[in-house]
Amino acid sequence: MAFFVKNMISNQVKNLGFGGGSEEKKEEGGTSDPAAAQGMTREEYEEYQKQMIEEKMERDAAFTQKKAERACLRVHLRDKYRLPKSEMDEMQIQLAGDDVDLPEDLRKMVDEDQDEEEEKDSILGQLQNLQNMDLDAIKEKAQATLTEIKQSAEQKCSVM
Repeated sequence: MAFFVKNMISNQVKNLGFGGGSEEKKEEGGTSDPAAAQGMTREEYEEYQKQMIEEKMERDAAFTQKKAERACLRVHLRDKYRLPKSEMDEMQIQLAGDDVDLPEDLRKMVDEDQDEEEEKDSILGQLQNLQNMDLDAIKEKAQATLTEIKQSAEQKCSVM
């Protein structure tokens, strides 16, 4: 009975981490298993590692996608304002798999800008611009140009 009590107390001391046996020292000293160091079983540790790798891949993919969307926006702005192209932006878009579009909010803004520009370029837009012009100034300019042409023609041609 004394042996049993002594063994039981020894096991409790070992579980508390105060040592108490050479068997545990051999296990800890010889263990290079990272799962045991984390306090997990081998299967739990492998599952944990798998999750960590998957999460990192998802974060990297989202980051790459965001970078490609920004590059796409820069390419669009360079095209719009006729600026030189950047190879870095082209590479970012290619890295994302050429499956990159502008974010929804930016797409709406771009579409609105294009609609405004198309409206200005259309015939109706030009007519609205004509309504806003000063017709008297246009008449004066046209008459001055006609007078100038007549004078130029009289100088060149003595028959008139």
